[in-house]
Amino acid sequence: MNNSGAFTKLRPLSLLRQLSNCSDSTCLQALSNSVSWSMYLEHGKITYATHSVEPFDRLERHLRRLSYQIPLLTSEVRVQVRLMFEPDSQSRLIEDDSNSRSYPPEYQAISWLVSQQHLHSTQAAVLVKELVKEVIESFLLIKEGSYELTEPLDEMPKFCNLNVEKILEHCQVRLRNWQDFVPQISSPYQRPYLLIDSKFDNQYLPNLQPDLTNWMRGFSLCHLAAILNQDEIQLASNLYPYILKGGIILHEPDPPYDKLPKIFEEQSLFSKLIPELIDTKKELNTTVNSSPNISEENIAPVQRLPQIYTLPKENFQEPTILNNINSASQSVTAATVTVQKVHKIVSVDDSPTILKEISYFLENENFSVVTINDPLKAVLSIIRHKPDLILLDLNMLGIDGYELCRIIRNNSIFQKTPIIFVTGSKAIVDKVKAKLVGASGYLTKPFTRAELLKIVFMHLA
Repeated sequence: MNNSGAFTKLRPLSLLRQLSNCSDSTCLQALSNSVSWSMYLEHGKITYATHSVEPFDRLERHLRRLSYQIPLLTSEVRVQVRLMFEPDSQSRLIEDDSNSRSYPPEYQAISWLVSQQHLHSTQAAVLVKELVKEVIESFLLIKEGSYELTEPLDEMPKFCNLNVEKILEHCQVRLRNWQDFVPQISSPYQRPYLLIDSKFDNQYLPNLQPDLTNWMRGFSLCHLAAILNQDEIQLASNLYPYILKGGIILHEPDPPYDKLPKIFEEQSLFSKLIPELIDTKKELNTTVNSSPNISEENIAPVQRLPQIYTLPKENFQEPTILNNINSASQSVTAATVTVQKVHKIVSVDDSPTILKEISYFLENENFSVVTINDPLKAVLSIIRHKPDLILLDLNMLGIDGYELCRIIRNNSIFQKTPIIFVTGSKAIVDKVKAKLVGASGYLTKPFTRAELLKIVFMHLA
């Protein structure tokens, strides 16, 4: 099946519904605002869906959620997955073969997790379903763009076949719930900052859990929800009274998340997406393939997770009211807002410019940052400060990053401390060597604020 067109003539919702009624297998590839979506369908069922904005960040968030139920999904395993499979920014340590390049690398990572028995195939089916839901939800928000139907990937392993109509129904319910927060919240990737102003009327403000206030340092709503193992809409519901009163300000999404379509652009968009009547209590079933190892009976126990993905509006709980906010000692303004510094980060680099840039990026998010520009004195400083994470330049005068990393790792205090190499080298051999001396990750110069925060989030959250 080969075809192409534009969303100005055929809306995403109608397009997916038409494909679900088709017996052919195809790959739907769409493009809008420089973001590409890929949806793989087999006989009218979705086998996988992804988009080009940080697919491994999306995978990490969902793996983190599953890790609460699956002990084998440790942080070390999740870091290893990114080191092995994330293109360009991370090393690719697996053997390349013709099949491995034919489907999305994050899907290849899921296949590896199954092959290495970190995930059961039924758990992988649940993971794929949740990834598909998030991608389709953003896809439905596209107002215009282009699409193409291409030949399917025959060698792509299948963990499940998802009913298109059920997925669409779920996503429409989610979009309807998000609509309750517009125009204050326009994207799950907006970044909340907590402010406490003495002019607020305390009795109408809910109590915020300590973990949330500790982490509200510029992470997006989506990432905060992953850290706290909450549903994004439930989190937005808890924060919404603060947002209305001015106690929380929302910054726009960082690139590249700013390229994704917003939750709302105009009210008429939802009237076209949301049917007049949706039974929100209706079970969102998954239709899995006919493999004897992947059946509804096998998936059901895994799906009994905390309700962190689907939360109908009528199940929302009213937040507890606590009159403990209005005090002069807590009064601050947007210019002087301070939030508890949870993590200390040491950055070692002989370049003052790089140290200044890292310090600005991180302290702006309320990390406590210690900069060291003399690598020969770095070990004693690191022992004194006992950081939660170390950013280490690879090429420095006097001692290189490899040797410094080896020395740090020999100290029992820092055997599990994340050490991230920061370097301009993109050579695979350097990345492999970094892993051998105990590095936890690899950040290539030049890097953006979003790239730095992503790798810090991955190792500290």
